[in-house]
Parts: sequence; structure tokens; C-alpha cells
Amino acid sequence: MPIDQAVHDALRGVIDPELGDNIVDLGMVKRIEIADDGRADITISLTTAGCPLRAQLMDDVRRHASKVPGVSEVAVHFGEMTADQKKSLMARARWKARDPIPTDIPMTTRVIAVASGKGGVGKSSVSANLAVALASRGLIVGVLDADIGGYSIPRMLGIDGKVSADKDSDGAVRMHPIEKRIGDGTLRVVSMGSIEGAEEDEAIMLRGLMLNRAVQHFLEDVAWGDLDYLIIDMPPGTSDIQMGLARMLPRSEVVIVTTPALGAQKVATRAADMAQKGYLRVAGVIENMTSFTCTHGDTYALFGEGGGERLAADIGVPLLGQIPLSPAVASGGDSGAPVALSDDPAGVAFVELADVITAQEVPATEMAGCTARLLESVEAALGPK
Repeated sequence: MPIDQAVHDALRGVIDPELGDNIVDLGMVKRIEIADDGRADITISLTTAGCPLRAQLMDDVRRHASKVPGVSEVAVHFGEMTADQKKSLMARARWKARDPIPTDIPMTTRVIAVASGKGGVGKSSVSANLAVALASRGLIVGVLDADIGGYSIPRMLGIDGKVSADKDSDGAVRMHPIEKRIGDGTLRVVSMGSIEGAEEDEAIMLRGLMLNRAVQHFLEDVAWGDLDYLIIDMPPGTSDIQMGLARMLPRSEVVIVTTPALGAQKVATRAADMAQKGYLRVAGVIENMTSFTCTHGDTYALFGEGGGERLAADIGVPLLGQIPLSPAVASGGDSGAPVALSDDPAGVAFVELADVITAQEVPATEMAGCTARLLESVEAALGPK
């Protein structure tokens, strides 16, 4: 395949987070030029010259294009769309946006789905400790346990109560998350394990459609209130719930959890591939169980080395953090005292991970953004849905 075509295909992994679609299909890739020395000059057409997504798109374009064999350097340039191009882009965006469900989740909330290709990599412990580390910064963090049949978030966060419910002014039943204070911050948690009648040692036996409907219920019928972040603990694999989330909450970002082992990395690649095929932005990779350090100071890579770095490089996203293997992670999860609140090396790593997450330049998805604002302004021109 010619290099320019390979770069073009690689850019399908760059997602406009406001529109939930890749920049190739949105018609934003104006020009790709490859020099003899492998330098790629890529021109991206924006809906407005001052688009607040400019820095994020530049970073994502560089990451995806630079992994194409033969590309030595990537230079990103920006132009502005014509009126007809903007109209075509918005028509496609509005068509794609016909399915999302109404939720109480503010548009300013950053939604992060923690996913993995397989079980056993510590996805739920990462979800719980990341949420705690974010809340400890004084933020309001929602935690949605989307692993309906394998829920574990209530125990990991030390939550024993059940969600409450009442009827709103229209007579619709609304659930209220369980709240827990973390320093100056707040956790708001909803899990199948926090529903009245659910017992920790009893199986939840639901078919795929009902599993997906349960997650929709948690998104649609819960009064989440103001949130800075919503952390979604996904079930492992690439099945009904993962596909449903891409449809129901297309502004979600995905972080992929893997262990250092090559086998785990290859399986995790499938989770990233599914996210990208569902037009969800993959924000990065977290490597869990990186290494174990004995009390005498020697470090052992019990599960191999380099899986997180290899996965991040393969899918063109950053490695967000590496969490060391520590007995305190398991003991904290069992007792409801997350390691992120301790000075254990794993706890420190989770705090650093939260620092990286909050430092990422991802604008809030609201109508002040360039493409979302444009969508509102051309509704009349496009006609009724």
C-alpha cells in the first residue's frame, strides 16, 4: 500500500470527540503529502479557524500518522472548511447522533470508560482507584459499574448501602447514586450490587439484551447531578455492553487496561479496535501489575515487560501510567479502603495517573465547542430530521 494511503487509513483512528466520528469520514482530511525522506505533511480542515479542539486533533493526528511504516516525521497544518463542506459534515454528524439516549449526565462531564480485552488484568481496581484519586482532588466523580454480572465496585469502594429511588414531577422513577465523601471530593456510585435485592454471592443471570438495558437504565434513569468525571467500569471483552455504550453515550473516551504480558496486550488490542470502530476516542493505555518490588529492594517483572508500551505504540495513543504489582491493591479492594488513599507505591502511581488524566487537554463537550456550535447553527438549513 502506498504510504499516503496508509496514512489516510491510519487517520480513521482520529476521532472528533464532539461529533463522535473519525476525521476521514467527516471530510476533515484535506491533503496528505509524503516527501522522499518520509516526512508527512497533513492538512486538516476545521469548521472554524479557532476551534478549541485544534491542539487535541494535532496531537492525535501525529500519533496515528507517525506509526505508519516509512513515515519519519509528521507536520500538521490546518485550514478551514467551505460552507458546503460544513453542511455535509453536520448532516453526517446529526445522522450519527440520532441514537444517543437522554441522560442526566452534564455535557461538561468527562466520561471515561475503563475497558480491557480480557478479565484478570485489574480493570475494576483501576476504575475504583482512579475514581478515588480524582475525587481526592476535590472533584465530584461518578462511578458506573457496567460489569452487570461481575460487579465488584461496591466492595472495592467500601459501599454497603443501596441506591434510593423516587418519582419526579412527571411520575418517572429516578434513582439516586450512593454518595461517599473522599476528602473534599465526592463519589457517586451506581452498581448492580447497590440495587435492592441484589446479593454479592448470587448470580445475575441476564441475556445480552437485558445486560445492555441495565446499563441504559443506569445512564437514563439515574439523577447523577453535577459531575466532573464519570468513570465507567466496563465488563471485559467486546460484546453487547461495549457496543451499546458507543451508541448510548458516544462522547465517552476509552482507556485500555493491560498487563505487561504479550498475550494480554494482544487481547487488549481488540478492545481498542472495537472502541475505534464504534467511533469512541481512545484516550490512552494503563499498564497494571507492571512489576513487584520486594522489601529488600529487588524488582521482579512477574508478568513480563513492555506490554503497555507496545499496546500504546500499536494503537497510536499515550501510555497514561504504570501501576506496580502490590499486595495493598488487593487488600484495599477487599476491605473497601482503596490503595489510592495510601502512600503505597501503587497508591502513588494512581495519584500520578489522576494527574495525567486531569492534565490531558480534552475540552468539555458542550455547545460552546466549534463543531457542536456549528451543528446548532445549521439545523434550519439542513431541514427536519
